[in-house]
Amino acid sequence: MHRQLIECVPNISEGRDINKIQTIANIVKTVEGVKLLDIDPGKATNRTVITFVGEPEKVIEAAFRLIRKASELIDMSKQTGEHPRFGATDVCPLVPIANISMEETAKYAHQLGKRVGEELGISGYFYENAATSNERKNLATVRSGEYEGLKEKLSKANWKPDFGPIQYNEQIISSGVTAISARDFLIAYNVNLNSTSTRRANAIAFDIRENGRAKLVEGKKVLDKDGNPERIPGKLKAVKGIGWFIEEYGIAQISYNLTNITITSMHEAFYETDVAATKRGLRVTGSELVGLVPLQAMLDAADFYLKKQERSLGISENEKIKIAIKSLGLDDLKPFNPQERIIEYVMNADAQKKLIDFSVKDFAEETASESMAPGGGSIAAYVGTLGVSLGAMVANLSAHKPGWDSKWEYFSNWAEKGQQYKNDLLFLVDEDTNAFNKIIDGFRMPKTNNEEIEIRKQAIEDATKYATEIPFKVMETACNSIEVMLEMMKNGLQNSLSDGGVGVLCAKTAVTGAYFNVRINAKDIKDRKFAETILAKAEDIYQQTIGLENEMMQIINSKI
Repeated sequence: MHRQLIECVPNISEGRDINKIQTIANIVKTVEGVKLLDIDPGKATNRTVITFVGEPEKVIEAAFRLIRKASELIDMSKQTGEHPRFGATDVCPLVPIANISMEETAKYAHQLGKRVGEELGISGYFYENAATSNERKNLATVRSGEYEGLKEKLSKANWKPDFGPIQYNEQIISSGVTAISARDFLIAYNVNLNSTSTRRANAIAFDIRENGRAKLVEGKKVLDKDGNPERIPGKLKAVKGIGWFIEEYGIAQISYNLTNITITSMHEAFYETDVAATKRGLRVTGSELVGLVPLQAMLDAADFYLKKQERSLGISENEKIKIAIKSLGLDDLKPFNPQERIIEYVMNADAQKKLIDFSVKDFAEETASESMAPGGGSIAAYVGTLGVSLGAMVANLSAHKPGWDSKWEYFSNWAEKGQQYKNDLLFLVDEDTNAFNKIIDGFRMPKTNNEEIEIRKQAIEDATKYATEIPFKVMETACNSIEVMLEMMKNGLQNSLSDGGVGVLCAKTAVTGAYFNVRINAKDIKDRKFAETILAKAEDIYQQTIGLENEMMQIINSKI
């Protein structure tokens, strides 16, 4: 129900010729659904970092086209620059952003490498989470010797490429090789201090960063048996950090690279920095995000601070974003616009407007228009959304009731359940209309010969099945959501009994309306076994819902 998103951050070995850079970067725009987020060239390094995001298959296609274009425009035999490099597209990491695991992302990295090797004849290596062996996990190790050392490197059996030709050839002389990986999302994140002292900022950075600080005795570094400086580790893993003074703002900052936000999150770095600063007599005034951030990182920050406040976590996404911004002080130095800084919001900026994005008035006007959709199915899902929203409201009110502080977590859990049901039903509002449109698309398919007729029949059958499954899902979700309302009517704020009752009635209406849709669509399905099975399940849910409505009425009659 929720689309997968990955980010791709290829680094190309060209940072000076703006025309080449733009041509290479803009090639990703030729893949529909891929969003080019950033182009960051460096003249001294002669290197450009390009960032784009989208659904996995589309990102892989865009990355393939970028690697091909870079190999056409960049001649590595003539390239120089300060940054370590060994290919026209030097590295091409894939980063899981939403609803996808690292393991799945690594499979896409392997898929990309296979295409690059077979279709472009470009050799390369997999590193980090896509690495084929422990020896190849570290990028610095994989890139050792750089471009100039490739001929010797490829002659060694232990450095046989993971994809592409294994012999040093004309293609490698021209394009070099490419390193492809799956890695964690890296956040560049600065924390602001009420100080101008770089020394004090560095001291806090040393307290926090994984590498910590050198161990000193009487001002001298302590060396280990191999002659290397001993270190005192910092508080947090997967964190790099340094203090500096920002002329533009006239303050000192701690500049962090959070290299794995599943190990150390943005809010953990902020919180521990605040603790360390306070111990040293300083105060954190806010923070600054460099670049974009995944939505989940902001939601996790909000949950962290809501828990600290013993407040319900079952509030809307918009409210959570506000909590995160204010808790982290992301608007301390300049305005923070979530629509421009959160990856998923940037991705959706150009998306077609959904029904659930309409105002209440516009939704009603669209429904009352001459178009056949949205129809009863979408309205049923939306009524169900309103119902469980009432249940979540009662849970949130109960969590914040004076004297019930010890029960805030219990009510918060129910509010979160309500929010999940609400989100699932909101998705189904639009999906029911999409399912109907798939049937219409099927009927519009050509039927000029026997092959086209058969393809058209199958498309209509498949679309009709899907248009039956969606209202069935509405039934299932709306029925299950009643648990939230009933629980709140039994144990929540008793002044809101009527709200819970209305919520159950809305859910019952959603189930009944969706049941009508299941029945009317199922009659046109040719696969009668499928139709009879889903109708039987739908009948069971409908009867179950009638029982839950009766339970609600018993509560109302006994308490009002």
